[in-house]
Amino acid sequence: MTLHGRVVAITGASGGIGETTARHLASLGAPVVLCARRADRLDRLAAEIEADGGQAAAIGVDVTDLPRLRPHRTHRQRS
Repeated sequence: MTLHGRVVAITGASGGIGETTARHLASLGAPVVLCARRADRLDRLAAEIEADGGQAAAIGVDVTDLPRLRPHRTHRQRS
């Protein structure tokens, strides 16, 4: 399976397994959306991924705070 061009959203991306996963998937060509509460760490990680030739976007968000998460949500209908 190829990940090139598939966008991957990663929660907990500011450290640990989430950060490692983000780096790995970006190295395989997947644009990554980095999500976590610590936006400063996300910004650093996004810059490092982009410096290595990947694509990354950082969103500081607490996924346990549903009302604040709703503006980031999108809907896609399947036929």
